[in-house]
Amino acid sequence: MKKLGKILFKILKWIFIILVCIFVLFLIVRFIGQRIYSSTPEGGINEEMYVDINGTKQWISIYGQDKDNPVLLYLHGGPGSSTSLYDYAFTRKWSDVYTVVTWDQRNCGKSYSSEQNDTTLTYDLMMSDGVEMTKYLLDYLGKDKITLLGHSWGTYFGSNLVLEYPEYYECYIGTGQLVDFYQNEIAFKEEVLKWVENDEEDKQLAEKLIVGDFTVEYFAARNTLMERYGYDMMVDGTDYNIIAAVIFNPYYSLGDIYNNITSDYNVYSEFLGSKEFEKFSLLGKTDYEVPFYNINGDRDYQTNFSLAQKYFDEINAPYKQMFIMKDTTHGLLESKSEEFSDILHKIAQAEY
Repeated sequence: MKKLGKILFKILKWIFIILVCIFVLFLIVRFIGQRIYSSTPEGGINEEMYVDINGTKQWISIYGQDKDNPVLLYLHGGPGSSTSLYDYAFTRKWSDVYTVVTWDQRNCGKSYSSEQNDTTLTYDLMMSDGVEMTKYLLDYLGKDKITLLGHSWGTYFGSNLVLEYPEYYECYIGTGQLVDFYQNEIAFKEEVLKWVENDEEDKQLAEKLIVGDFTVEYFAARNTLMERYGYDMMVDGTDYNIIAAVIFNPYYSLGDIYNNITSDYNVYSEFLGSKEFEKFSLLGKTDYEVPFYNINGDRDYQTNFSLAQKYFDEINAPYKQMFIMKDTTHGLLESKSEEFSDILHKIAQAEY
């Protein structure tokens, strides 16, 4: 027994040593990768900071290869779904034509603070955040106007900002365009009923889609059905290594990664589907004073591409253009970042 104990001790000791070596190697590789992505291009910019916005600290990153390029502010989706854990991997593909600003909106991502969980999110508060951040960027980067690019919820947010404050924006680019949340869910259920026509089990799941009763069960059923029928956001994966993007993220410590994964975003769950969220509806809001661009996937039912096309047709703008990405769902920024970047370069060429 004593001999067996010594053998076990030696085995456990070597397992521990191997694990420590693997962890040290991981830290070394991560350090080198972070150093590479932390570098600033000659004549460009690579910064991160917290900005005081309406009594909160809200995090942004700024990256561009030429400070003289126009500024693009990227509005992530959700609401409350920060992408700063990995989004530099696709936003830097635009950095030769734009100085790209990524922003973790209030109380999510690196802007999260448990003290904010008691704050009720409203239309006016979010709009105030948006215009205050815009003004800060105009001043900090010495620009007269910036471009807005929104994804999903970011299109709801961005469209309203451009409609309300056109004097601050050069143009608007929406991808995964949301027009009206309630109508979007009606359209989604209509599509689902076609998908589940011959499947009794999935028909029962579809019955949980009671539009207007946006519970946890509603979104669980919604997500399950999208996955089963091949329309979920990440069905095509990514055209870059997302795990490597997280590991080498130059803005995230290991503690930041942990906090991002474990933070409580219930404040956004309450906001989604509320009366305040409904105020962002774009129904009847069709007069834009800046050029309007849309980039949508033709298999996007997260934000229904057919409703986006109908809205686009009704828009009055100095110039408008729709780009349709073939065989693409809602995760077009991640799954087809190269194709998306090519389209964005075409827009930049047309605008500047």
